[in-house]
Amino acid sequence: MNVTLLCSVRGCRLPLAREQHRLTCPHAHSFDVARRGYVNLLQPQDRRSARPGDSAAAVAARRRFLSGGFEAELTRAIGDLLTLAPGEALLEVGCGEGHYLHAFTARFGCEGHGVDLSVPAIEAAARHAGLHLVVANADRALPYADASFAAVASITARRNPAEFRRVIREDGRLLLVIPGPDDLVELREAVLGRGLLRDRVDRAVAAFAPRFRLERHERLRHVTRLDAAAIRDVMTGSYRAGRASRRDRLAALGPLAVTLSRDALLFRPVRPRAGRGRAGARRSPPTRPSPAGRSPCPPDPRSAPAA
Repeated sequence: MNVTLLCSVRGCRLPLAREQHRLTCPHAHSFDVARRGYVNLLQPQDRRSARPGDSAAAVAARRRFLSGGFEAELTRAIGDLLTLAPGEALLEVGCGEGHYLHAFTARFGCEGHGVDLSVPAIEAAARHAGLHLVVANADRALPYADASFAAVASITARRNPAEFRRVIREDGRLLLVIPGPDDLVELREAVLGRGLLRDRVDRAVAAFAPRFRLERHERLRHVTRLDAAAIRDVMTGSYRAGRASRRDRLAALGPLAVTLSRDALLFRPVRPRAGRGRAGARRSPPTRPSPAGRSPCPPDPRSAPAA
């Protein structure tokens, strides 16, 4: 492994070294490596509950849905935005059950690292051979050394712009994927009683400025036919089927054509100018895509890197 993990004990942050079945830092803080090969760096102060992160039921539902191949087209299209050489390091923040991380490492031959708050999710991801997995709270801090990764990905998952910028290389890329406005709109109308179209792109771009500049935007959209079991899984996996009234509506649904939609945003890190911090960078607004299909959205010419 070419990436250095950092000790997660408060105030430490020293490099961890492998010693047989554990990781230790120079201050003698120690973390056991699980039988499946991952390491749990989660500290008590990083937990908001006894079982933080996604539940085992939500993880299992997503695994069943993904194994059905319903997102295969989206997975390929999202991967098209990445360019990684064999051996380069990729980090997926909020990697969940490891579907995307496994697909990208298999495609590019890169070194795959994943971090998630959920132990059940990391346990599921560990079924994919060759991944380097960590349980940690990415909202607090990423347990990796500075400039460790050629690419960082967050796919409908957590966002920590400051930490993303710290661990990504100067020539690296950040891939942020968020739900498209019409994602699952048919199910939201049937189960939740409303199908609002929420465009999250501008807010996401603003959240990552001035540390990152938008380089490319693709709106990815795929309509697939879901049976009753797949409908239950996709709603359970997205926590949209919790209430009894919603479960009753779900049970009444038969096969349905459903839209799967993503906005994929590729950013490059902003290099701070001499005498200026990253907060001094300015963002130019991106060109917006057409609402349907897969539409390439070139960046504003003014967003080119400074000389």
